[in-house]
Amino acid sequence: MSNQGMLLAGCSAAVLLALAGAAHAADPDPSAAAPDAVDEIVVKARDKAGLIEKEPNNTVFGLDKPLIETPRSASFVSDLTLQRYGIETIDGLTAVSPGTYTASFYGVPGALNIRGTLAENYFRGFKRIENRGTYATPIGAADQIQIVRGPPTPIYGSGKVGGMLNFIPKSGKGEGGYLSETQGEVTATYGSYNRKNATAQVGLPVNLGDVVGGVHVYGEVEDSHSYYKGIYPRRQTLQVSSDLDLGDGWSTAVGGMLYRSKGDVQTPGWNRLTQDLIDNGTYITGRDTSLVDADGNGRLTPGEIGFYPYASAMYLAYYGFPTTDAKHTLDTGVGTTKLSPRTVYISGADFSKTETNTLYFDIARELSPDSSIKLQLFYDSLENKRFVSYGYPAWFNSDVWEARLTWNFANEFLDGAVKAKSFVGASYRSFDGRRRESYNSGLIALDRRDIAFGATPTDIIGSPFNPGDGVAWENDNRSEWTQAGLFFTTDIMVGEKLNLMLGGRYDDYDVTSQDTGFLSYTVAGEQKAAKGKGTYTASATYKAPFGLMPYITYAKASALEMSQAGDIAPGLVADAGDAWLSDGDLAEAGIKFQWLKGTLVGSLAGYRQNRTQLTGITQTPTGTRAKGVELEVRWLASEHFSFTFSGNTQHTTVKGPDTSFQYVPVHTVGVSGANGFGGSYVVWSFDSVRPGDYDYTLIPKSVLSLYGAYTSDAYDWGKVAATLGVTRVTKTSGTVPGAVVYPDYAVASGSVAYEYGPYTATLNVDNLFDKLYFTPVGDTYANLAALPSKGREWRVTLSRKF
Repeated sequence: MSNQGMLLAGCSAAVLLALAGAAHAADPDPSAAAPDAVDEIVVKARDKAGLIEKEPNNTVFGLDKPLIETPRSASFVSDLTLQRYGIETIDGLTAVSPGTYTASFYGVPGALNIRGTLAENYFRGFKRIENRGTYATPIGAADQIQIVRGPPTPIYGSGKVGGMLNFIPKSGKGEGGYLSETQGEVTATYGSYNRKNATAQVGLPVNLGDVVGGVHVYGEVEDSHSYYKGIYPRRQTLQVSSDLDLGDGWSTAVGGMLYRSKGDVQTPGWNRLTQDLIDNGTYITGRDTSLVDADGNGRLTPGEIGFYPYASAMYLAYYGFPTTDAKHTLDTGVGTTKLSPRTVYISGADFSKTETNTLYFDIARELSPDSSIKLQLFYDSLENKRFVSYGYPAWFNSDVWEARLTWNFANEFLDGAVKAKSFVGASYRSFDGRRRESYNSGLIALDRRDIAFGATPTDIIGSPFNPGDGVAWENDNRSEWTQAGLFFTTDIMVGEKLNLMLGGRYDDYDVTSQDTGFLSYTVAGEQKAAKGKGTYTASATYKAPFGLMPYITYAKASALEMSQAGDIAPGLVADAGDAWLSDGDLAEAGIKFQWLKGTLVGSLAGYRQNRTQLTGITQTPTGTRAKGVELEVRWLASEHFSFTFSGNTQHTTVKGPDTSFQYVPVHTVGVSGANGFGGSYVVWSFDSVRPGDYDYTLIPKSVLSLYGAYTSDAYDWGKVAATLGVTRVTKTSGTVPGAVVYPDYAVASGSVAYEYGPYTATLNVDNLFDKLYFTPVGDTYANLAALPSKGREWRVTLSRKF
């Protein structure tokens, strides 16, 4: 284990020993603790920041079970916690969930990185279409965000072992049941860099004879500028949900979320990376005039390059004998300047337009107090059109629907000494999608643009969205696949101490895919494949004295290797080794604890996992091996103060050989910036520069977050609340030999709120001390670009409840 890992493990042990001592001193006889009802009152009275789970949840295994008793590392984040901690995107979840640091996917927070690899997004337990960086995943309409580290439960379908994020929408249910009265809230936010956001929500009780329940409607509109110059996020969200008890044991839930965005423009951040740029902000300037926008349309088109496709005038393959030419050389304005972190790679031609539609329907019948049956339907669609001016246009259009039938039941054996809660079921999932992309046949040259000077016609590349450019879709992949599965899970309680959980599923997959792009990087013709695959999970938990619950779990998982649009590349389908269907496994052991009458909870977990991830333009499945330790603590110290700690140490290894197509920086090939920034250098197999296994250094070895919250009593003049926290991240770097290193950093954030009657005013300040730090890009251009941090940002939110 590394020194940092040993330090974190030592700190974790010290924290546990100190907390155990405090718990033992406060309650030397666990059997004499107050009844559960008293504990619940104590917890609810103190939980002013929404930190503690309110009731058992079925996210991790599909059966209602308190998180503290669940043998898997997971974090639940309530909407109140999101507000108090100022978390507005999924990247901010690092503050409250260990192991969730995410490398930049071109500045768009679409998916979490959990335990070193990208996780999957779910909505009420149903997997959504892939969103790595297509649009910013909206979380404002969430009642709760659930982060599970490990594979999804068998009921949710097959999935990667790395982890999942499950979005629980605001609903027509209140605390402890359905809404009993009308509830609503409106908010208006204004902040730095012309930040403007407004929300409105209302919850209505339903009482129509035997039918009781509630309906909730949420709307959000944002029209803002950004810290980064040239990026203007405009987003709209509408969410409706209804939960109804129909009488005679029947219940239903119906709802959906519509999302529209025109502002999630991708940016690599800073290009022309050098250590001097990261350490001192010194940027190498200069432009290449060897290429000319002859027709004056503001961009380079194939005819102006001279030949197409594979216009080697702008890139060179690296085989150990690098060279340069006029097309790679900067010939005017060469020098240096100081670069502002607000200046990033962007142009007026860049755009991104997204529409998603998510719908769900549940109908359930209680057959007996211990048995029920439920039918669930789910639909999700995505359309995204985008253009990134270095030469990446894309058009995604995908739909997925799923039907799931589940029977829950309970059994007792040996006169009640052994009790079991179980479910069995079947599901069917169908996907139909089309992914159109172009990499402009080698015209992409990320370093060509002098971002200190700004975009010019010779570093903006033509696009299929402009018919006159003569640029066609290189990749045009139409993909259909179905997944029919049977699943089960059983939760067995032996006596009062030992808990066993067993689950598994078997899926039958059928995949068809064909790429008709004019220059696709895959096999030609329609490709078909079919296969059956089984997966399973097994866990054990023991309720030990002093509120300790050690556990161990093992899972074997499988998952489809999906591209950004949720499709499957034909080359993977044609592969004799079934590369389109990956394997993964997880071994995890840990201990959960609950002390001080339920006001202090936490978990310490260690894991080892193997899984794959797609890399490079050619969508190559690359194996990874990861191991780490995670600690999470939440403490309601008093009626007024609460604290959270989230920390991890991890090490992720990419299993060689990594045969993916990758861009490499000029220093890797021994060429100076002035002689290489005009074009690009690529390797057809990354193994040629990084042979064998290598460390995945785009993710830090350790991330620690400590937050504290304060809430006053209510007075005649109102009450106040405040939150302050800091997150420390160790260094990261690129993955090539001699890569640029991004130093470790600590960033602080805080908020202050004043509440008077139904009115609340909240001030949030992010990056309190205006710290400059960097997040590496986590994709094909990982060694060519990094995103500078946003500086200090503030926002004021006024809200009124009714």
